[in-house]
Amino acid sequence: MTIDNVVVFVYTSAYADPVIRPGPNLALLLLGSYRKLVDAAVLELEARGYQDVRPSLHYAMSAIDLGAETASELGRALSVTKQAAAKTIALLVERGWVAVEEDSVDRRRKRILVTDLGHQVMRAGESVFDDLRRAWADQLGHDELARLEEQLTTFVGDDTIRLESPGWIA
Repeated sequence: MTIDNVVVFVYTSAYADPVIRPGPNLALLLLGSYRKLVDAAVLELEARGYQDVRPSLHYAMSAIDLGAETASELGRALSVTKQAAAKTIALLVERGWVAVEEDSVDRRRKRILVTDLGHQVMRAGESVFDDLRRAWADQLGHDELARLEEQLTTFVGDDTIRLESPGWIA
């Protein structure tokens, strides 16, 4: 059963009263909203010439920018194995979005860093999300979107997602 089938099931369940909805419905609505934004961003980035940009690659580049300089550190930041981090690094290097260089202090150690092209991709993604936010504001109304963001901020509180915190993505 796919997530889409689950969403359809929840929406068509016996909870016709909008006040009495099943608990998972909220989680699915939030997940669906996130997915819709990300899917639209990926399509727009492709239209702008950036092929196959996935959120996980952006998260990896952000973690690298925030200090994950090795495959081990990136793996911890993304809660994946060192091998999975190494595969991500190899893909990012292949695309020219990150570079691997020798550590000036320890020549056995390889440091990773985001390249200018990688930063360009990240800025393009941020610009796309700004455009999508404006589209949501046009659809919902600027005040309603601001209210939604304020309410979500209240729920999230100080527990915002911190890319440099190990395990946040898991």
